[in-house]
Order: sequence, then C-alpha cells, then structure tokens
Amino acid sequence: MSQLRKRGAKKSGSTTPSVAVTGTDVTKEAEQTKVSDSNSVGSKDPESYYYIACAVITILATYVRFDRISFPDKVVFDEVHFGKFASYYLERTYFFDLHPPFAKLLIAFVGYLVGYDGKFKFNNIGDSYITNNVPYVAYRAASAIQGTITVPLMFWTLKTLNFSVAACFLASAIVCFDNAHVIDSRLILLDATLNLTVAMTIFSYVKYSTYRKQAFSRDWWTWLYLTGVSLSLVISTKYVGVFTYLTIGIGVLHELWILLDHKRGLDLNELAYHFFARAWTLIAVPFALYLFWFYLHFAILTKSGPGDSFMSGDFQETLQESADTKSSKEVHYFDQLTLTHLNTDCFFHSHNHQYPLRYEDGRISSNQQQVTCEYKETNAEKEVATNDANNWWEIVPGTVTGTSEFVEVFTEDVVRFRHVGTGGYLLAHDVASPLKATHEEFTIVYDEVAATRFNETLFKLKYTDATQSNKNKRTMIKTHSTQFKVIHVDTVVAMWSHDDEHLPEWGFKHQEVCGNKKVQDNDNSWSFKTIVNLKPEDPRSKYTPKKVTPQPFLKKWWELQFLMFHHNNILTSEHPFASQPDSWPLTLSGVSFWNDNDSKRQIFFIGNVVGFWLEVALIAIYGGIILADQISRRRAVYVLTDKARSRLYNTCGFLFAGWAAHYLPFFLMGRQKFLHHYLPAHLIAALFAGALTDFLCSHNTFGPARPQINAIKLKVFVGVSVAAIAVFFYYFQAITYGDISLTPEQVRSRQWLDIKLHYAK
Repeated sequence: MSQLRKRGAKKSGSTTPSVAVTGTDVTKEAEQTKVSDSNSVGSKDPESYYYIACAVITILATYVRFDRISFPDKVVFDEVHFGKFASYYLERTYFFDLHPPFAKLLIAFVGYLVGYDGKFKFNNIGDSYITNNVPYVAYRAASAIQGTITVPLMFWTLKTLNFSVAACFLASAIVCFDNAHVIDSRLILLDATLNLTVAMTIFSYVKYSTYRKQAFSRDWWTWLYLTGVSLSLVISTKYVGVFTYLTIGIGVLHELWILLDHKRGLDLNELAYHFFARAWTLIAVPFALYLFWFYLHFAILTKSGPGDSFMSGDFQETLQESADTKSSKEVHYFDQLTLTHLNTDCFFHSHNHQYPLRYEDGRISSNQQQVTCEYKETNAEKEVATNDANNWWEIVPGTVTGTSEFVEVFTEDVVRFRHVGTGGYLLAHDVASPLKATHEEFTIVYDEVAATRFNETLFKLKYTDATQSNKNKRTMIKTHSTQFKVIHVDTVVAMWSHDDEHLPEWGFKHQEVCGNKKVQDNDNSWSFKTIVNLKPEDPRSKYTPKKVTPQPFLKKWWELQFLMFHHNNILTSEHPFASQPDSWPLTLSGVSFWNDNDSKRQIFFIGNVVGFWLEVALIAIYGGIILADQISRRRAVYVLTDKARSRLYNTCGFLFAGWAAHYLPFFLMGRQKFLHHYLPAHLIAALFAGALTDFLCSHNTFGPARPQINAIKLKVFVGVSVAAIAVFFYYFQAITYGDISLTPEQVRSRQWLDIKLHYAK
C-alpha cells in the first residue's frame, strides 16, 4: 500500500494539460510524497527518431495505396457517382448530389489538369476505363495522395502531444494498414478527402493548443485559423463534418470554461475577446469558405443537366441551354400532353385493362381501368413513350361551361384530366390502391359515371418548389419547367408514384399511381413534358430564344441547401450492404465494391479486424480506468499522479470525445448507414489507441523514481500489434486490391465474422 496515499494537508501542484479539452479538471488533492511524480526520470525520444519513424510509415502508406492502383481498369462501386460528377463539372452541366461540392470540385480539378473532356459518364459498375479513354489513374492517384498524407499527419499529431515514437507509430500504422482506409484511398471517392480534412482539423487544433499560453500571438492566430479552415473543408466535403465541429466545440467550450475562472485574472472584456476570436475563426471564416465552394459550384454549372428536375422552375431558368430555355412552352386548356413524375421520371399512363377484382392479399378493388406510371430508361424508349396515346392527357377546365382553347393554365386552377388513349376521365376515390392499402386508387371513368361523379374527377394544380415557400403561388404552367402537385379536390390526396415496388404481371410491371395522404411530401411533384397536339399555326410551335434569368447566389444556395438536407433525411430505403453502428467498431460486416465473374476476383470493403478490435479493447480499458479512478478517489485513495490524470482526462479524454462525437450520433439517424461512415471515428480512435498505449506503458502512480516510460513493454506491445495488423492486411490483400483470384476454399477462409464474399462455392 506504499503507493496509495491518503488525503493530507499539503497538496501537490497540477501539471498543465497538453490540450484543454473535455474531462474533469485535474484536482490538487494528492499529498506531496517523499518522491513525487515530478521526480520521475523523463524518457522523451530523440527528435531524429521521430523523423525516421515518420518517414518509414509514410513510405509504407505510399506503397500500400499506390501499389496496383490501375487495377481494376473498370468502374468500381461509387465511382459511378463521383466520377460522373467530375464529368458534369468538366462539361459545366448541372447535377444534383447530397454532398457539398468541395471534394467533388477537387476530383474535377484533377480531370481539368490532365486535359480530360468529361465525355464518359461512369454509368455502370464494370464499364471499361481503357475503352473510353478515361484518366482514371490520375483520379485515383489524387485520392491515394490524400490517403497517404493522412498517415504522417496522425503521427505528427501525437508527436505534438508529446507522446513517444512508438505510440505515434502505432496510431499511424493502424490507419496505414487498414484495409478499409486503403480501399477508400485508391478509388474515385470522397472519403480520402474527408479523412484527410478530419486529420488536418485535429492536428491544427492540437498544434494551436500548444500556444494557448501565448494567446493572440501570431502562432496562436495562425493555428486557430487553420483549425477553422480545416473544419470548413470537412463540412464542405460531407455533412458528417458536423461531428468534427462537435469535437472541436467540446475542446473550445472547455477552454472557455477554464478561462472563465476568476483565478485566471481575465476581465469581461478579455473574456469577450477570447470568445469572439474563436467565433470568428471557427464559425464565421469557415462559413464564408463553405459558401465559396457553392459559389464556385454555381459558377461552373451553367448548363442544363440531370439535376434540373430537382430544382424549382425559377432556378432552372438561370441555366443556359436548358429544357426550359429551348423547349419550354406555355400550357393551354385542351392541350394534349405527356406528364411525368419528377422523382421517378416515369410517364403517367393508362390502358384498357382493369384492376383485378381481388388482389393477392385478398383485398377488393374497384375492378375499373388501371392508371399506372411507365418508366423508360433510354432516350429512344422515351421517344416511343411520348408517341404513345396511352401516355397522352388532355387538360380540361374544371367547370361545367368549359373554357375556350388558348387560355393559359395556372397553378391553383381546378382541372380535369381526359385520357386521350381511351377517352375516359381520371378519377380518385376512397378505395385502397393495389400496393398501398392506406393510399387511394386512381382509375378512369366514362360518360354518365364521369358526369354523376363529377366532383371526384376534379384536381387542383398546386405549385411546388424546393423550399415550399411558394406553395400557394399562382403562376402560368410551362412544360419542362413548372413543377406542381395534383391534389384531388374531393378527398385531398396528392397523386403519387413510387419505384420501390412494382405492380404484378396484371399491371405489366408498371409503377403504381395512387393518392398520397401526405400532401406536403416533395415527391408528389409532377411536370408536363410535351404538348403532342401542337398545330403549326400555333405561335408556341415556333422556338423563340429566351433570355436566361439571373438569380441571387444566396437564393440559389438556400434552395440547394434545403434540397440536400431533405434528400439526406429521406434516404432510408433498404440496401443489401447497409449496416448499423453497433457492427462498426468490430468491423463485423462490409460492402462488396466490385467483382468479376470471369476471373472470380473481387474487392470487398472491410476494415482490418486486428486494428479495429485493438481500438475497442483500449476504449474499454479506458472506461475501466476512469471508473476505477473515480471510485477510488471517492474513498480518498489517490493512485494516479496529477500529471497522469491530466494526460488521462484531458489529452486522452479529448481523443475519446472525438471518437464518440464521430460515432454515437449515427445511432440517432434513420438514413442508410455503411461501414465507411465509421472511418473518421476509426481514425480518431487510432490516435486514442496510440495515446492510451503510451499511458499504459508509463509510470503513472506515486512511488520511487523510475523512467517515465517502460520502453521495453511499450516497444514489445507496439511491435506485436503492428505486426499483427500488417499480417491481417497482407492476408486480405486479395480482396483489398482485387487482382488475385482465390479458390473457393481460400475465399471461405477469409469469411470472418459476418463477412460474406463472392465465389465461396
């Protein structure tokens, strides 16, 4: 019990923490001992050792990320998205994506530097890069460079926090040899940029903290600004960057709380200056930079493209060579038109076939004419659909007396839809739809029925845009550009279609059309596409060039911002490789990125099990140490020195808080989640693992003087851990690089945990 000290009258001084972060402030309750913690013999490694070790791990990181980077020479997984977006940038064609523009602009910039024209659109996984002359190696090399830089940046972060060479090497090796990080750093994806900017943020904040006693000095301002810039780059890459903001916010709030202590001697003016300095550098400047990437985004994407349909009509009018500019026409009563559902791009359709009297689940239908939505993929198919009378609808005034032709149709008008192909009128009624028992059926009625049930054939056209701010707006409807909802007047449901489930054979595998009671949903939107009965003498048949209408940047930014958040929130559909957060820390499941049936080769996205499990073990140990320390101190038993507690609660605590901030919020999300969402948390957990390993191998208790670090124990532990991590990486390289064909037996030997690989039989 010589190392356990009871409360005494004299208290030892506390050591200033390396980083002012989360956790309790180190108390001064330990009695001054005969040999205090200040008498420990320091064992800081020579500076040259850091440079040598950092050079070694950087070379290794470069090798594993650039090795075989040209394989496969085909589109892999989400390269279909981010390669496509780069091509749209290069062609200046407007597109819509859920993520902010910074990383996508970076990819496009690489294409611009190598002179690529963006003709290839990365449409399908497995499409050949060689055949289409795509500079895919340059694109992938940009990711590999970022992934490589991340590794030494982690090393230098722990070095800045005064941890040993071995601890720095362990943390950076966990990411260097992590299979998931390597895969994400070798493909045309956003994750290499995200992980690099997260590492930049942590490093900048740690570096800034070393100048906290030199407040408002040039170095203090420099690293605080760099922290803000790094934060902005994180959130300008993906919105999960808000978790990095949360991490830095925890540290900053703890700093301000300490500065608020009157013992610090700061008056209110000085406190205000500290507060506004952080608000300016960590909020205002990052937000301005965040806006800049969107400004650049809009400045580049000036032409109409596949993203038009997501945007409001006013926004579309700002685009050159758009459908609105070239072929938008005013819609008049008695026009015969095609009508498409915006979310699924399908044609509103009916045909002379009835709903079955009884559905497969036993429910009864009206047994009347089917109304469906017909999807066409290619332009040729769409042209055929445009010429099909079953896709033509005549817009008729919703009054008994009628209205002459050449009268424009406006939103807020009440109309009827006459199906040109069969001559009946569209009707909605309180009968359950085929696939959605809670939704209303749409059908076609004729003659006397259409007359006696007149009110059930009335529909109101409600203007819709991305922000819902103009939902009661009365505006002239134009083909291509005006988006609207079709609201059934009698039962107040919105006409809707969906592609998550198709009708059975009796419905020709078409999409269902039904009445959605959630009228406010944005996916209820439709638009008119083509007027099919336009006469040559009609002035609308002649193209008149229209002037592009400018729109203020902030208005465009706000509309796009709203849409991005909305579509992120509704991304809840099932995916075969989606996983829940509880499986991530132990990397229990992964994602199939690419496979080749001919050669039986595959790329499977999975983390390095040894590294992942090592992090989890150390996180659990940390929780146990914190609990034991708190319980023992409640009984006035002081085991850890104040210096050790400072490292435990402040330095390790900050990194633990960073891991938790990047991981735990995913439990609250309803959207699709994948293993790659965990990589920023894994990166910070690697820093934590290095820091706690150093702590566990250090002299942290009161007692006789001894070296601060048990070098042998530390080096053995780190050596064994890194070797095991490297062995796992090597063993799984076949599914990391995808260039090695495995026998079924070899495939099965790599199906650890819940990993399900191709070609196991």
